[in-house]
Amino acid sequence: MNKQATPLKSAVFKRYAAHVSSGKTRFFADVGIEFVPGKREGPFVWDIDGEKRLINCHSNGGVFNLGHRNPEIIAAMTDALQYLDIGNHHLVSSQKAELAEMLSKVSPAGMDYVIFGVSGGEAVDTAIKIARKATGRRGIISATGGFHGHTGIAVATGAPKFSVPFLSDSPDFKQVPFNDVKALAAALGKNIAAVILETIPATLGMPIPDHDYFSKVKTLCEQNGSLLIMDEVQTGIGRTGRFWGIEHFEVAPDMIVSAKGLGGGIYPVTATIIQKNLESVFHDDPFIHISTTGGADIGCMVAKKVIEISSADDFLRHVNDLAEIFAQDIGKLAKKYPDVLSGFRQKGLMCGIVTKRADFGPLMTKACYDAGLLCIYAGNDTSVVQFLPPLIMDSVLCEEIIQRLDYALEMVNAFV
Repeated sequence: MNKQATPLKSAVFKRYAAHVSSGKTRFFADVGIEFVPGKREGPFVWDIDGEKRLINCHSNGGVFNLGHRNPEIIAAMTDALQYLDIGNHHLVSSQKAELAEMLSKVSPAGMDYVIFGVSGGEAVDTAIKIARKATGRRGIISATGGFHGHTGIAVATGAPKFSVPFLSDSPDFKQVPFNDVKALAAALGKNIAAVILETIPATLGMPIPDHDYFSKVKTLCEQNGSLLIMDEVQTGIGRTGRFWGIEHFEVAPDMIVSAKGLGGGIYPVTATIIQKNLESVFHDDPFIHISTTGGADIGCMVAKKVIEISSADDFLRHVNDLAEIFAQDIGKLAKKYPDVLSGFRQKGLMCGIVTKRADFGPLMTKACYDAGLLCIYAGNDTSVVQFLPPLIMDSVLCEEIIQRLDYALEMVNAFV
C-alpha cells in the first residue's frame, strides 16, 4: 500500500487480500490505483475516505447506464420490498410475466419468450443450451477476442486465457475474426448449433462492424440451419442510442442476451430473450432449466423501471445528443495529441478511445484515474480505452469529462 493511504483504506486492502483476492490487491497497489468505492451517486463515485471523486466513464460495462443509485430505481426497489421477496422459481410469477412482456415489446418481432437469470454468463449458458436442444447440434462459433462470461458453458466462447486454465476449452467451440464474413462461412458446418456475437465487442476494443455484417451472418446461419445469438449485455438498454444495439443493423436474431444494465445497478437481473418457436424446447419438461433467484420478483420490479426509462424516445434522443458532443470534442483531442490518439470508435455512448501503442491503454487508464475519471483499457486490445459514460449526464458534465481527458492525454503524451 502507498504510505499515504489512510488507515481505513489500508485496513480494507488488507482484509480483501486476506479473504477475497490477494492478486487484485497486489495489482492495484503496484499500479497506484488504491481506490475503494465509498459513497456513490449519479455519475460519481467517491473513495471510501472521501478524498477522491471519480466520474464513472466505464459504468462497469453498462451496469450503471442510469448512474449510481438512480433515485427512480431506488424507489422501485423500495416499493417492491414493501410486499415482495425473491419469489419461488417453481411457481407462476406476476412480476416475471410483466417484465417478460415488456422485454418482448421492445425486442424484434416474434421474440415473445424470456428466460431469466442472475448473471450474464448464466444468460449466455441458457442461450447455448437452447440452441443445442433446438438444433440437436453441439458446435458454437464466436468471435476471436470477444467475451461472453466466466460460467460453465459461456467461458469457452471467449479468449483461451479464460477457458484453458480451468480446462474448459472444447473442440465444440470455434472462433473466427469479428466482422469477417468469409471466415464465418468457412467455419460453419453441420455440427454448428449457433453463432454468438457481441454487437460491439467491448473486450476486443469496441470495433464497429460493417453495416451489412450482421445481415450476412444471419443469412449464413439460416442457410446452415444454425441460430444467431446476439450478446447485448453491454450494448443493450439504450447504450448505443437504440434500445438494442442490433437495431442499428436491422437484423432480427434468434436470441438476445441481456444483463448488466437491466438491473439498474441495484439488483442483478438477466434475460435470455428468444423467438417464440424456440420455447418448444421446454415443452417436454418445463422444469428442465431452472434458476432459483433468476428473475426474482423484487428484481423484476427494478428491471421494469429500467426499461420504462431507457426505452423512452426522449431518453434515447438524449443519448444520441451526448454522443455527438463526445464525437466532436474527442475528435479535437485527437488532432491535439496526434502521437497518442489514432481514432475514436463509437455507436452512441458505446465508445473506444484508440491509441497508437499497446502500452498506451494501461497508461491512459492510470492517467484518467489521476485526472478523476474511471476508464479501463480493453483486455484483448490494450491500445483501446473503453469509454462508457453514464447515459444520464448533461452537457456540462460532458465538458468536464473532456477537460479531464485532455489532462490525461497530456500526461500520456509525455511518454512519447
